[in-house]
Amino acid sequence: MFKRLGNFGIYISVSRYLSTIVAAIALLVQTASNAATTNATRVTLVLSASAAKPGDTITAAVRLEMSRGWHTYWKNSGASGIATSIKWELPKGVTAGGIGWPVPEKFVPEKTGDDGVAIPASQDFDQTTYVLHDEAVLLVPLTIAPDVATGRLEIKARVEWLECQVNCVPGKKDVVAELEIGSDTKPSEDFASFAGWQNLLQKTGESLTPRAQWEGIPATKTRALLIEWKLTDNSSNWDFFPASSEGFDMQHQTELLATNKGVVVLRKLVTLSEDAWPKEISGLLVQIRGGRTEGYSVTLKPSGDANAPAATAGKNLPIQEKKPLWLWLIYAFIGGLILNIMPCVLPVIALKILGFVGQAKESPTHVRKLGLLYAAGVLVSFLVLAALIIGIKAAGHRAGWGIQFSNPYFIVGLTVLVTLIALNLFGVFEVTLGGSTMSAAGEVASRGGFTGAFFNGVLATVLATPCTAPFLGASLGFAFAQPAPIVVAIFLTVGAGLATPYVLLSWQPAWLKFLPKPGAWMERFKVGMGFPMLLTAVWLLSLAEPFYGDRTTWLAVFLVLVALAAWVFGFASRVRGCVIALIVLIAGYVLVLEGQLHWREPVKASATMRKFIATPPKGYDWEPWSTEAVAKARAKGHPVLVDFTANWCPTCNTIVKPVLQSESVRAKAKEVGAVALLADHSLYPPEISDELERYERAGVPLVLVFPRDANLPAIVLPETPTPRMVIEALEKAAK
Repeated sequence: MFKRLGNFGIYISVSRYLSTIVAAIALLVQTASNAATTNATRVTLVLSASAAKPGDTITAAVRLEMSRGWHTYWKNSGASGIATSIKWELPKGVTAGGIGWPVPEKFVPEKTGDDGVAIPASQDFDQTTYVLHDEAVLLVPLTIAPDVATGRLEIKARVEWLECQVNCVPGKKDVVAELEIGSDTKPSEDFASFAGWQNLLQKTGESLTPRAQWEGIPATKTRALLIEWKLTDNSSNWDFFPASSEGFDMQHQTELLATNKGVVVLRKLVTLSEDAWPKEISGLLVQIRGGRTEGYSVTLKPSGDANAPAATAGKNLPIQEKKPLWLWLIYAFIGGLILNIMPCVLPVIALKILGFVGQAKESPTHVRKLGLLYAAGVLVSFLVLAALIIGIKAAGHRAGWGIQFSNPYFIVGLTVLVTLIALNLFGVFEVTLGGSTMSAAGEVASRGGFTGAFFNGVLATVLATPCTAPFLGASLGFAFAQPAPIVVAIFLTVGAGLATPYVLLSWQPAWLKFLPKPGAWMERFKVGMGFPMLLTAVWLLSLAEPFYGDRTTWLAVFLVLVALAAWVFGFASRVRGCVIALIVLIAGYVLVLEGQLHWREPVKASATMRKFIATPPKGYDWEPWSTEAVAKARAKGHPVLVDFTANWCPTCNTIVKPVLQSESVRAKAKEVGAVALLADHSLYPPEISDELERYERAGVPLVLVFPRDANLPAIVLPETPTPRMVIEALEKAAK
């Protein structure tokens, strides 16, 4: 078996087995030596009845009373120790059932450094045990056969245990109790105690509707398990104690993800020691309130394919307080409004302002139609996006905001389109169809044609998708986990928010008085707007590099040929210009896109990926994010700063990154010893998508700060955090 273990799995399993073997050897040596040893544990056997009838079932109680500071072990002793065992010697006609165990305590021994200061135990040296203090009563049902002979019976058992304080001492004792079989059932002198002992046992947990889901892809021998259940009271601490297992180990660290609306969500790390991930995991769901511990026995069947990406992992795990649909719709509308001032759509905003100026002398009816057509372009585009998301989810794949930017073909096509729009703004070419009605791609920037107005709405939507905004990320994250009708409703509401300012301005001409009158400046303004559009094309070009590597240069060459074709088309006669431009474009496609770029053959991400594709904020020793990395850092007593970002996310790179690399934030992160982890979503890895969905986000950015105390949930920062917000979160996490 050990040959199949990874290094970490070998260490944990060997440590556990060796400690058990050592304890067993100590027990044998103690027995063989017959040395006089006074145990710190007093063991007795009592029955719930002094007399019983044939066919009755009574309860036997093995009572272990430990001296102060000593403990014995639960049925899963943990990393070391030996569970208490009972070997019955029963008369004919009496059979014993399974042991009913009281709820144990989790005992994590402290390690100390050379300076004597305690060091928190980590998953690399997991010596956690599950112990019983003071008094532990093990209850066992005894069933009496209907044909058992009447008379006095002796109920005997040999109890063996291991008791520990600083040192561990094995113990063994033969216990006996008498039971009279007759025509009546009589309670024993200890009968009244049984009700109290029964209340201390672990209860069945079916009523808590427990659920478990595997998280992410099992890239290593360790992965996270998410456990959710309904709370029974206002307890303040929660845990999961695993039962004894074969083929895997569950680490003692427990990360609290959420507690709201009567539901708790925990994350536990599971380390595989054999070939397959377990399909069932048994244990106790633990709730602690005011020093009282309650445990509920469950058998969890984790959902999702244990050996592949969990398509639904985390979908149903509530992380934030649930809100009514109408409130999510308000959030979506506000998010759409704010999206108008995000970096993605600023070039389109400038174009709309130019369009309003150009419409100043047109009839109000015509202007209103243009505003409605712009809104129609936005809404139709969002409807298409919603349909795309629904289709992807129906096919069992992962969907998210900005997913198209992980598609190299989309990036190539959009880069060419935006380059053409920039060239049109520079006046390199114009396409006129039927007088004032413009071609959507050619005249989006200059005139107020109906087709151009509609295309402006489409373009604004396309350029907005890599951006997120306050309220938008949360509302989209909510939508992505909902049925199709709600997805459509949320997306259309975001689109309505994006389009509303322009519809209002087109229907209220008086509000446009602040704009200058039409004149020669409009042509200069139009040319000036070509530069941010050209910058957008350069940015899109940079997004192609992870997919094509050094071949990306040939995409730039093709864009030059596109510009040449547009220039020829712009100055030559219609027929000659069309012919020459077409020849240039065909030659460019065949010789450059197909012959050199091989645009239909992007390289696999693993062949070109650097440590990160996104550029991390400066001033940190960034490490790749994983749930294991978060748990490991917290186990060592560090707060954790996680930046979910992507190279195609303007909000991440223009707002979040400057905040994180500001001097005050970097100084605070260093002061509290925060571990910095980068979750690079550039190529849409499913494990990061799972984590985003868990925090009800449809895409990046997302900044999380995990407290050093693993029992506390992560601090979720807004989509556009300020330095003060990050500093306050780090200070809180360091306590």
